[in-house]
Amino acid sequence: MTDPQTITLTRKKYNAILTRQEELEERLAALDADDGNRIPHEVALAIMRGESPFVAFRHHLGITLRGLSKRTGIGVSYLSEIERGIKSGSPAALSRIATVFGTTIDTLINTHQHMFKARH
Repeated sequence: MTDPQTITLTRKKYNAILTRQEELEERLAALDADDGNRIPHEVALAIMRGESPFVAFRHHLGITLRGLSKRTGIGVSYLSEIERGIKSGSPAALSRIATVFGTTIDTLINTHQHMFKARH
């Protein structure tokens, strides 16, 4: 007689479950180890379409330019110039922007420079 609280699996299905569990644990570990250099999928797609990484991150987070200004303490016009590549942004400004975006300055700069080189 079988216990209604137990199930029977083939060895193949059991191994598939274990493999899947290990894969999920590895993914969780990678997410826990995020160093801020990851770019959300939607942001990456927007950047690949030619959008500024600053704009892509901002739109992804649903933040207006004015909202970013309030969160960073940086003027709207200066932020706009950074987004459009007119100004590179001071280290302090980039640090505040990166903090709001949940990323690193390196990610913003490297992605922005790569995009700018691709256009010119």
